[in-house]
Amino acid sequence: MTDTIATVAVIPGDGIGTEVTPAAVRVLDETLRLHGTAIQWNWLDWGCDYFVTHGRMMPSDGLDVLADHDAILLGAVGRPDVPDHESLWGLLIPIRQRFDQYVNLRPIKSFHGVQTAARIPAGVDVDMLIIRENTEGEYTQLGGRFATGTQREFAIQEAIFTRTGIDRIADYAFRAATTRRNKVTSATKSNGIIHTMPFWDDVVAAAATRHPDVHLTKELIDALAAHLVQKPQEYDVIVASNLFGDILSDLAAAIVGGLGLAPSANLNPERAHPSMFEPVHGSAPDIAGRGVANPVAAVWSGALMLEHLGHAEPATKMMTAIATTLASPATRTQDLGGTATTSDVVTACLATLA
Repeated sequence: MTDTIATVAVIPGDGIGTEVTPAAVRVLDETLRLHGTAIQWNWLDWGCDYFVTHGRMMPSDGLDVLADHDAILLGAVGRPDVPDHESLWGLLIPIRQRFDQYVNLRPIKSFHGVQTAARIPAGVDVDMLIIRENTEGEYTQLGGRFATGTQREFAIQEAIFTRTGIDRIADYAFRAATTRRNKVTSATKSNGIIHTMPFWDDVVAAAATRHPDVHLTKELIDALAAHLVQKPQEYDVIVASNLFGDILSDLAAAIVGGLGLAPSANLNPERAHPSMFEPVHGSAPDIAGRGVANPVAAVWSGALMLEHLGHAEPATKMMTAIATTLASPATRTQDLGGTATTSDVVTACLATLA
């Protein structure tokens, strides 16, 4: 008898999200079937198409609906005729904030067969974890615009940094580093941003004293961006504010092959609320419907979900399947110099699992 391990809400969203999300679910289903387990999926048609019809990204009780699930799998949101701030603040950010998903986990890895954009010494791999504070920082609703449409118009945007928020993301980063190479790099800009960034530095440094075996380096965001391009293999765990982590993770993903290889987990580590898993890439309307979208980031996000739910063995098997398919151009999509379709990659992953 098949054991159901979790109830998961699935929001494919828009564009290629409707292609890569079913792909990830197929790989998840087969992986779990081989272990005699399964996930109960609840498919939700929320996103920009829903917005165009209903004037909102999800129903008014959408967050309450999600609260009854063990996890959330999200595809991508975005449509050219829907403003980005509507899609982001109407779905993604409310989910992160309501469920206190304060850890945004973005692993970055180089894979055999995939050309990296940076010059990396032969035999050396890139393997880093970018840990982004996910519920405060620069992404808040505090502020506003005055005298809109006039010559006197101005806008104010407030960044919110709390001791609790910084301390808990720093502590998570240090604990993650103890399972890796015991190195944490803190992204800052305390030479130019006079209040929030020195505060960030102080709280991160205090958290470091609780983890004496982990080496902490503080690096200004502009220098860190340059060094990521020049020597990405030297980084282990990077902890950053909401905005800095967002930018750095896209840069780092581009270095190892692109956003098609960029998964993420929005975690509530205490498990008081459901966590959400999603590829970093957007809805890519330019290639939507052509069957060529890279499903790896979505599949990898599914593996992160299994790991979070306490099923490390099937998650590891999914990662092995990903690495195997990426090794050959015949089972890599066009964005990575291959010839495979989305369906081809899924078929290859399933064959590896068998």
